[in-house]
Amino acid sequence: QVQLVESGGGLVQPGGSLRLSCAASGFTFSRYAMSWYRQAPGKERELVAAITSNGNIRNYADSVKGRFTISRDNAKNTVYLQMNSLKPEDTAVYYCNAKAGYLSSWGQGTQVTVSS
Repeated sequence: QVQLVESGGGLVQPGGSLRLSCAASGFTFSRYAMSWYRQAPGKERELVAAITSNGNIRNYADSVKGRFTISRDNAKNTVYLQMNSLKPEDTAVYYCNAKAGYLSSWGQGTQVTVSS
């Protein structure tokens, strides 16, 4: 029933920007903390950014702090990841996650490739 659909990935040059979106359905979106993870080939999935259910608190991985911004629009059941000053090491599949307590759901992922 829970569905998370990521979009907005693609190919971008180093220093460029991209905005990812995650559209949620099948649950009460406003009650869930949301986050973005990424997984590069041969690497473990890592947390990129997280936002509380009401949007009051946002946390970022050190590697993206100052470059990425997570936000949410509870009226639209959507969480966003604005990615600026992109680097080749940002290349990965980006996944949307919804969490409430011990419940956790994942989207299918969207590919982000940063290359010149």
